Amino acid sequence: MPSGLIQTEALDRRTVETLFVQDPGDHKVSNRVELSIWSALLVVLPVFLQAPWVRLHPFSASLFSVVLVSTAIPLGWSTGLRRRRAGALLLGFSGSWLAGSLFWGWLRAHPAWHLPVEAFALPLALGGLGTRWRLGCSFYLASLVGTAMTDLAMALTGVMRFWPGVVTAPFDQAPALLHTAGLQLLHPLPVLSLALAAAVILWIGGQLNRAEGHWAMAGAVLVQNTAWDNAAR
Repeated sequence: MPSGLIQTEALDRRTVETLFVQDPGDHKVSNRVELSIWSALLVVLPVFLQAPWVRLHPFSASLFSVVLVSTAIPLGWSTGLRRRRAGALLLGFSGSWLAGSLFWGWLRAHPAWHLPVEAFALPLALGGLGTRWRLGCSFYLASLVGTAMTDLAMALTGVMRFWPGVVTAPFDQAPALLHTAGLQLLHPLPVLSLALAAAVILWIGGQLNRAEGHWAMAGAVLVQNTAWDNAAR
């Protein structure tokens, strides 16, 4: 009789553990979904907030990166896992934010400067991949690769030469210039170049998504950043 009670208690305990203890696989999926959501928000935010802000007042938009860094560092050193992740992501985002503010605020008519300005924090990001800030470094690097692929596609399709005129034109003339640039894409070679670039980005993103942790997040950021970067331009 006592042995039967012991077995029943053991079974009940296992049942409770099965019901209420999260499976490690489920935990990984939950983390990946959470990171993807946060990274998507940080990719979309510059399109709707930074783009109009930097046109109206580039100095204050650039100065906002100090606020981002000041918030990110304390979060990154906190004891909670979610706060540490948020801090790391925010630090990587602050690098992209500052680079975007500098370029689109003062150098937007010079497309040759786009990638060098965006890559100003590249040594720091590469060096930080082995630290607690690796999540943010991966975010920054994935955003940079997406920007490079977008610029390369624009150069191969011939759209890059319209860039200075479009970004400096008055609002009433910009639609006509954009229409002319769009017509440049309606040829076999530009279409092939865009398709090849999209295939490469999707392949790289897919390979990274098969990895764990910050690399999986980087794959999602790469695809999202490239899509939104093209839409914004």
